[in-house]
Amino acid sequence: MTANAMETSLNYIGGEWVDATEHDVVRLPYDDTPVGRVPRAGTGAVDQAVAAARRASAAMRELANCERADLLMRVHDLMQRDLAEFGRLICAETGKPVKEAGIEAERCLSTLFAAAHEARQVRGEVVPMDFAAMGKGRMAVTVREPVGVIGCITPFNFPLNLGLHKIGPALAAGNTVVHKPASKTPLSASRLARTMEEAGVPKGAYNLITGGGSTIGAALAAHADVAMLTFTGSAEVGRTIKARSGLKKVTLELGNNSAVIVEPDADLATAAVRTVQGAFANSGQVCISVQRVFVQERVADEFIDRVKAATEALRIGHPYEDSTDISSLIDETEAVRVENWIAEAVSRGGVVVTGGRRSFATIAPCVLTGVPDSCDISCREAFGPVVAIYRYRELDEAIQRANATPYGLQAGIFTNDLGRAFRAARRIEVGGVMINDVPAWRADHMPYGGVKESGMGREGPKFAIEEMTELKLICWKV
Repeated sequence: MTANAMETSLNYIGGEWVDATEHDVVRLPYDDTPVGRVPRAGTGAVDQAVAAARRASAAMRELANCERADLLMRVHDLMQRDLAEFGRLICAETGKPVKEAGIEAERCLSTLFAAAHEARQVRGEVVPMDFAAMGKGRMAVTVREPVGVIGCITPFNFPLNLGLHKIGPALAAGNTVVHKPASKTPLSASRLARTMEEAGVPKGAYNLITGGGSTIGAALAAHADVAMLTFTGSAEVGRTIKARSGLKKVTLELGNNSAVIVEPDADLATAAVRTVQGAFANSGQVCISVQRVFVQERVADEFIDRVKAATEALRIGHPYEDSTDISSLIDETEAVRVENWIAEAVSRGGVVVTGGRRSFATIAPCVLTGVPDSCDISCREAFGPVVAIYRYRELDEAIQRANATPYGLQAGIFTNDLGRAFRAARRIEVGGVMINDVPAWRADHMPYGGVKESGMGREGPKFAIEEMTELKLICWKV
């Protein structure tokens, strides 16, 4: 992959391309090279976009299920045609290795396909009114209706696929969208807007606004004509959005400190390789990235040796190079923070098994042991290429320590004992448990979301549509 020219884009509001008086430069995180230029919109653009979305709501509500599905499949087919371009933009704005950017672009097709499939199945159910004597002679059904305008605030780490996890189901359910992408990664969203236009999405059904989160996100949260907000990002911002949203529906997918348990009967070779993949993909900038691994003490030494070897086999390099496994974090500030967390762990007795060196925004994948439970790496979300390995004696101890976090998104356990696996799965306080895999595994059609400070609501097109619709009862006397 070669260095790309500067991408320039505009906001997309009501089917029109709109500029702003101020602009932001998008930079390749690996070396700070300018790669794009986008408008820095203000609250006036939010008002315009919400008004356009409200005007389009009637047209979207009237589309039949099959028409919404066909619309999403047109978007799908156009994205498939331009998949290489989308992958290039994702790589440039996020700094993730080009092969990982390509995987994200391909996953977008799966997300859109699932959303289109679920669009055909939006439905309610028959309610047996004669369950009670007073209901004799009456019949009822429920129907699902769109909530209206949905504000979609999306993150930098998977800028396109996590955007489509919100936009696809919203349109599938007959809603309209105002999309605010992360300020550091707006290029793929801008390209998506062009695809939406080409696919014939009704004017105003999809609107794109680029700019600062504290301005655009806050305005969407407080706007009286936004019926629902769906947000992926930090717990701190999530709490602020929820506080400002009043009685709006809100879906929040927030942080995590993902735990994996490795039992003594586990396939250690597989567990070690998957741990490395789950910890260091996208330089650990994944909500369900492996951060804590609890290994039974009898197999801990062998497991650590295997993880060390697999980690040191990863190639660090420029994100445009096909051979690169590990590249930069989103910016140098985040890399310095992670570097400081590693230093804190070491100062308090932790041992660096491998990695941890920083060069600008890139950190060599770091494996730690002996980290105290009170260190940041043990109890907060690192969102960087660092994993800590802990020893345990009994499974109950590992479960208790896995739960000793304010987060609860996903977790994993490696064991050949199905009884112990399900015992752990029922007791670990998370939204999803992966047996014989790492928590970083996700299929785009499955229910996805957390408990505790990891958020509320579920994504995955079928489940997001349930969040993005209102249930209405229609009852009649026969």
